[in-house]
Amino acid sequence: MKTELRFRVRSYECDSYHHVNNAVYLHYLEYARYEFLRDIGFDYKAMLSEGYGVYISRVEISYKKPAFTDDELLVESLPIKKGAVSGVIAQRISRNGETIVEAKVTWAFVDKNGVPARIPKVYDVPGLSPESN
Repeated sequence: MKTELRFRVRSYECDSYHHVNNAVYLHYLEYARYEFLRDIGFDYKAMLSEGYGVYISRVEISYKKPAFTDDELLVESLPIKKGAVSGVIAQRISRNGETIVEAKVTWAFVDKNGVPARIPKVYDVPGLSPESN
C-alpha cells in the first residue's frame, strides 16, 4: 500500500544555502514512515508497550534537487520487500511532481533486548508487504 503525506518546509529547516539541510530529510522520511504505519493499521503504540521495536538498519538516500522554505512537499512511502523479521520501504519526496529525494529504508523488527525477532502475527499487517499493493 502506497501512502502519501503532504507538508510545507519550515524556515528553520533550511541551512546557510537557504535550502533544506540534508539531515532534515531523514526527519521527513521518518515522519512519513510513522504515518505509513498508522495508515496501514499497524499499532505502533501497542507494539512499544509490549517491548518490541522497529529499528532502522540502513538508509540509502539520493538527493536530486533542493527544497526551500514554504515549498509544499509530498512524501510517498511504499513497501518493496518484506521477510519474517525485516523489510524495505521505498520513499520519494517530491515538489509539484518533481523528485527531490529518493530513499530506500531497511527496517528490522526487534524484541525487548533489541535483538531481531520474527514479527508477531498481530503486527504482521498486510500493508507491510509489497504483495498487498
